[in-house]
Amino acid sequence: MAKDVFEQVLKNKRVPVLTLDNKWHKLFNNGDFPGMKAHVDALNSLLKEQARVQEEIKKLKKIKQSLMDDIVENMPDGELAMDAAQSKKVAESRRLIDEANEKLQDCEDKLLDLPKMIDEENYQLMLLSMDICYDELLENTEDIENIGAWIKEMRMELKKNILKKQQKEVKNVELYTYMHDIFGPDVISIFDIKYDVEKKKQEMIAAAQARAEERKKKEMKETAIRNIAEGKVPDTSGDNNN
Repeated sequence: MAKDVFEQVLKNKRVPVLTLDNKWHKLFNNGDFPGMKAHVDALNSLLKEQARVQEEIKKLKKIKQSLMDDIVENMPDGELAMDAAQSKKVAESRRLIDEANEKLQDCEDKLLDLPKMIDEENYQLMLLSMDICYDELLENTEDIENIGAWIKEMRMELKKNILKKQQKEVKNVELYTYMHDIFGPDVISIFDIKYDVEKKKQEMIAAAQARAEERKKKEMKETAIRNIAEGKVPDTSGDNNN
């Protein structure tokens, strides 16, 4: 499907980060599709960088707070002037604070850009995922229709063969019974056919009864559905009366 169609569908929609989505990994085999790996690697790299920068900001803030505490500790009480050691330590702490502030600013600038970069890479991966999904849906639908047609054909063929088998069984029973009645068991044995006529008769009778019962159940079900559709609900109020 055309890319602009997918873009229209995704317009103004908040798409979750795909490589953090277990359902996406399950559907797309962890991104193991042609053309996906580059997007997956790029997105994961951006996510790792975002996590690293966030952690770096936490560390820098902690260092900055510690340096500020050192400055407070080295400030003299009252109107006393700082000695040389205190002055040197305070100056070094301020220098390190300025350095930490610069690094913090760099990290915060990166943290502003990274979400946009992550969204864009995630968006491209989503477009590719939708394209793959669409192609696979089409292919699966075609296979489903073909398999369905094959099953329908095989069912028809199966019904024909079942009917043919039943007809031949009936004919065998008739032939065997006729030969047995005319020539007796001694003569019929020359055909070398082992056929339990009584058993086969019983099986055929049972099968016929089962089919009749199945037809009856089907007719009752169809009647009940038709009655419900027509608003003819049977009166069961007397069913629980003694």
